[in-house]
Amino acid sequence: MAGGITESGEPYSAFVGLVYMFNLIVGTGALTMPRAFATAGWVVSLSLIAFLGFMSYMTTTFVIEAMAAANAQLRWKRREQEQIDDSDSTSEYSDDDVVARGRSEPETKPILSVQRSGRDHADHFDIAERVEMGQMASMFFNKVGVNMFYICIIVYLYGDLAIYAAAVPISLMEVACGNHSCSAGSVKYNDTDPCWGSVTRKDAYRVFLSAFTVMLGPFTFFNAQKTKYLQILTSFMRWIAFTMMIILALIRISKGTGEGRPPAASFSGVPNLFGVCVYSFMCQHSLPSLVTPISEKKRVGSLVLADYVLILGFYVLLSFTAIFCFDSALLHDMYTLNFTDNCDVLDIPVLRYFLGLFPVFTISTNFPIIAVTLRNNWKTLFHRDGGTYPWVVDRVVFPLITLVPPVVVAFCTHNLESLVGITGAYAGTGIQYIVPACLVYYGRRHLEPVVGRDAINKHRSPFRHAFWVWFVLVWAASCLIFVTANIILTDTKK
Repeated sequence: MAGGITESGEPYSAFVGLVYMFNLIVGTGALTMPRAFATAGWVVSLSLIAFLGFMSYMTTTFVIEAMAAANAQLRWKRREQEQIDDSDSTSEYSDDDVVARGRSEPETKPILSVQRSGRDHADHFDIAERVEMGQMASMFFNKVGVNMFYICIIVYLYGDLAIYAAAVPISLMEVACGNHSCSAGSVKYNDTDPCWGSVTRKDAYRVFLSAFTVMLGPFTFFNAQKTKYLQILTSFMRWIAFTMMIILALIRISKGTGEGRPPAASFSGVPNLFGVCVYSFMCQHSLPSLVTPISEKKRVGSLVLADYVLILGFYVLLSFTAIFCFDSALLHDMYTLNFTDNCDVLDIPVLRYFLGLFPVFTISTNFPIIAVTLRNNWKTLFHRDGGTYPWVVDRVVFPLITLVPPVVVAFCTHNLESLVGITGAYAGTGIQYIVPACLVYYGRRHLEPVVGRDAINKHRSPFRHAFWVWFVLVWAASCLIFVTANIILTDTKK
């Protein structure tokens, strides 16, 4: 395969790419957003989510530009190797031939200025090879930067997988063991309470976790594209579930029975809202896996913008209908639970079960994509130029070190509050802001002496001025300081 590290995967249309990105971004964060909106106030929430959506879109365009720059650099390396091979093949020529050849092709020249057709010249920045963020870091960063990147991405992705591995069986356990009568909202259960006869709720959780691992774990050994039809199916289910929750809330509000009276601003809820929003717009780490297989990339910029506008609209509409429909004090952390135990809003048992299981559908389709991304970054971390992995290492060892740790964590505990906080606030800020800004900054510096100032990266970000890169970095540093100070002050008050 080209690139020698990760496969590009089977090509798919721009529409399928839009579905993949929508499914990846709209996960558990969307279902925790209404509670965060209610605690921070609707004016503050609207302002912050719009700004954070814009910041996430900007850094997404940074990653795509860096992917194109990495592809151009890989092409240059191959052309350089071809020139070396050609010069070796002419070593048996006469000295006069070598001198003449040297005069006609001087050694000092832009490294992409070899003879080629006009069409080839336009294809320098084609995103034809999947270059994971780890490989881009190795190409553009120094050793310290590469190590910091891998610490950040591994912490984030392992945390993400552990959260997913625990959240799905928890949802299944609540549906299978819980009482979904209309008065169940005030009932609290312990892990030692019975679920089925002598089987406790904790035992049921571990049974569902085992089933989840057996069903979705094998995708780690293959490519994310193997979930293509599952992604499309669950995308329709997402639209149905979100639309259902929005319409049900609107009906209750229109009848004048809405109980929500959210404040305009409550700055005490901003730290939690910030973490939820950062987590809810996260997709940068999986862009190489999603964008590279798109067969027609001419409109990839429009695709990304459309996705972000669509997702922002969904988040705002879902959250605003929720905070005006339900009393802020009664909003659950997982918004779907407000419909499973409230017959005033939804009195059809089948639909209440459907909404209760909706997080299962959402998370299950994201798990294989995140796992494949982590597996590919592990492969890139240990890769050496010119080397290849034995089949067992490539197809067995790397998938296992990707899959086993988060499943073990989920088996040990499903109280992942501290892990979610660290993952979102620290590793999340690094992956969504710092890494993309540094990749595009150093990618531009690496490519300028290669292609010259006149060459245009057709996938370059609309935010091409250096000001935007520094703006993102300053914003990320401010966020880290703010979150850390909030944690310290919160612990002090306790």
